[in-house]
Amino acid sequence: MRVEIWSDIACPWCYVGKARFEKALAAFPHRDGVEVVHRSFELDPGRAKDDVQPVLTMLTAKYGMSEAQARAGEDNLGAQAAAEGLDYRTRDRDHGSTFDMHRLLHLAKEHGRQEALLDAFYRANFAEERSVFADDERLVELAVAVGLDADAARAVLADPAAYAEEVRADEREAARFGATGVPFFVLDRAYGVSGAQPAEVFARALTQAWGERTSLEPIGDGDAEACGPDGCVVPRD
Repeated sequence: MRVEIWSDIACPWCYVGKARFEKALAAFPHRDGVEVVHRSFELDPGRAKDDVQPVLTMLTAKYGMSEAQARAGEDNLGAQAAAEGLDYRTRDRDHGSTFDMHRLLHLAKEHGRQEALLDAFYRANFAEERSVFADDERLVELAVAVGLDADAARAVLADPAAYAEEVRADEREAARFGATGVPFFVLDRAYGVSGAQPAEVFARALTQAWGERTSLEPIGDGDAEACGPDGCVVPRD
């Protein structure tokens, strides 16, 4: 069975949702028969590479909330990440274009290192101090750390066309499935799970998809936290 996951490195619910899905997958009796493929989805596809701003600034502008509310939302997200065993810096992160990271993920896929690089990008973006935006050498370092060749990574970053069509193809396919936000999980092209659902919902989806073949239908709460073109749902007290 194949599970395809559309996500974006700038999406905190993708970071949390991946951990929840992996918890369910680890307990799934047929785990060895499940192939996981990660697909590209940019939350801000028109953003320029050098357009980088603090996350709190982005949140206040996008949601019209106060800085205090934005800080509280980040604190809440940090708590939810911690519940899944994830590190999450609630202050002093920044936000920018993820297009180059998605292109590198397609390079990594060709070398069997896609998931390792995705995890490295998530960890660097959400848990580490140094920015991953507008810093090609930071991305090269992360690629090398998971086993990719530095010159190959630099060549991709130097050529805006490299793997660009692969990224766009993933995004067009997400649109055909009706995905307007991420994370978005498609199991065997039969079941769709939207948002950072609880692990038990993913477990139920895996069980259903393993035993059945039907047209794509939603599983779980359609209101689960996700990120869309207008931004990410920000938890509030």
